[in-house]
Amino acid sequence: MESSVRSRTRSLLRRRRHDPADPEATITGAARLGKRTKELVRRLDAPDIAIIDHEDLDRIAAEDLVATRVRAVINVAPFSTGRYPNGGPLTLAQAGVRLIEAAGAALFDELRDGDVIAISGGDVRRNGTMLTSGRVLSVAALAEQLTEHRHRIDAALADFAENTVTHLRDEGALLAGGIDVPRTRTKFRDRHVLIVVRGSTYRKDLRALAPYIRGVRPLLVGVDGGSDALLEAGWKPDVVLGDMDSASDEALRSGAELIVHAYPDGRAPGADRLERMDLDHKVVRSVGTSQDVAMLLAHEKGAGLIVSVGAHFNLVEFLERSRAGMSSTFLTRLRVGELLVDAKGVSRLYNPGVTGRQLALFFVAALVLLTIVIVNTPALTDLFDLVWLKLKIILGI
Repeated sequence: MESSVRSRTRSLLRRRRHDPADPEATITGAARLGKRTKELVRRLDAPDIAIIDHEDLDRIAAEDLVATRVRAVINVAPFSTGRYPNGGPLTLAQAGVRLIEAAGAALFDELRDGDVIAISGGDVRRNGTMLTSGRVLSVAALAEQLTEHRHRIDAALADFAENTVTHLRDEGALLAGGIDVPRTRTKFRDRHVLIVVRGSTYRKDLRALAPYIRGVRPLLVGVDGGSDALLEAGWKPDVVLGDMDSASDEALRSGAELIVHAYPDGRAPGADRLERMDLDHKVVRSVGTSQDVAMLLAHEKGAGLIVSVGAHFNLVEFLERSRAGMSSTFLTRLRVGELLVDAKGVSRLYNPGVTGRQLALFFVAALVLLTIVIVNTPALTDLFDLVWLKLKIILGI
């Protein structure tokens, strides 16, 4: 189940997008509770009702929930606080998932995982007993709310910029001398390195880069859940780097070299998980995000080119990751410089579809195949001769 959830593509979202069902209709299913949405999606399935505690639901989490085909999501935290325009709730609602906001409800205390519950409108019941009554969020209301939040983004931008400047001096001193990179079995020098982060458009961008991956064969570095993105796209990561909280067991056991991102003081919660799984790993200490550390590692190891997919570099993405500033990312990109090619959104640059040359090759291949079948099938050969003779008679040849 862990890998199948991630193997759903965004096309499922498009396929399920339709007018929401009657918001008053009763939905019955098993309650699946999880305070960490990215872990909960690994055990969700179509008949389930997800119960989450996720303030300001981000778009990536919403897409993962859609891919599980759950019918309803109950959030005991606000889907949107208004701090910034988060599009996750609208993504869910447009996919036909009923959203119930029950901020402050004690569902995590009153329910056990697997309990069967019934939802009528915003009312949640178990065995006929009312547990809570929440607010049903419609597509129209969410779209209007998102537009309003976009108009009020100036305050969030000002706070974000101030925090970034405040931390530039401290993190700049730590990054100026580089990071203490561990010795790795993976050779980076003079090679292309593709770093994959689970950011917006990462699935489409990976598909668009498939010819590049096949032709150049770069080192593939998955940053936490980015390793599962690579597996989903049919590629095996060479390195998995991060705090290891969102990479699946499948990714960690894929044979990739594992590098845990630790805090500057040496604390590395991700190392505990790998030790429990009895997996060898290295540790790298650094400030900043794991995507920053991946870029710095490739740079320090002498990579010839660094290509990033899904990397976060705008206000909403950082706020969705509870980052109050982007000083480390700003400094990292200054340090890496011209080695970095940000391929985020590359799928939107050019979509050739099926070209005339590809169609011609297809028809030639089909003609060759048909000829082989006719030549090697006596009955078809005789039929072809009869048809050819008839044509000669008609044409007077």
